[in-house]
Amino acid sequence: MAGDSINLITSIGLIALAYLIGSIPFAVVVSKLMGLQDPRTYGSKNPGATNVLRTGNKAAALLTLLGDAFKGWFALWLAHRLAGAGNLPSALEGAVAVAVFLGHVYPIFLRFQGGKGVATALGVLFALQPWLGLATALTWLIIAVFFRYSSLASLVAALFAPVYYVFGSGVWWYAQAPVTAALVVIGGFLYWRHRANIARLMRGTETKIGSKKKA
Repeated sequence: MAGDSINLITSIGLIALAYLIGSIPFAVVVSKLMGLQDPRTYGSKNPGATNVLRTGNKAAALLTLLGDAFKGWFALWLAHRLAGAGNLPSALEGAVAVAVFLGHVYPIFLRFQGGKGVATALGVLFALQPWLGLATALTWLIIAVFFRYSSLASLVAALFAPVYYVFGSGVWWYAQAPVTAALVVIGGFLYWRHRANIARLMRGTETKIGSKKKA
């Protein structure tokens, strides 16, 4: 299917499919399969890897992280395959990226009460450009190691992701305006979803990485 022949119905279908893929709640699924408490009932009540880590079960947190990142990557990979390799229009690519991210943040399977989308956003970045994903992941890791705040690391990484994408254009890839816009939109939602974390960071009461849930 040629990129310029993708009609409106097909485009809507790909976007809807991406949203449904993003809606798969790996934190809840993994916790249930491993006999852990529902992550929506403790800590930040966020169905994501960082909150699952508060149980002390690192394997569950890692599986959640990988699952959430994988669905971000997979949604874009699948869209490219269904559209024909290399023929997914950049506007549709950006829309699919936003859709899978929003699926995680506002999942239909959890009554639109989802996670913050950091891992899914990272998966999207790796699907768009592996080097972009790696640079953003390293940014997250550096901030997390030095400051021990997952939220702060996520906020810094979200800020730099579109910057890396734009300034890397012509060197490692060629930036597309719709994709740049999608990264900005995703970053904006990440900041919105972290507004409570931002307030706690400013008060000095934010929970550090590895802190277990309260009894």
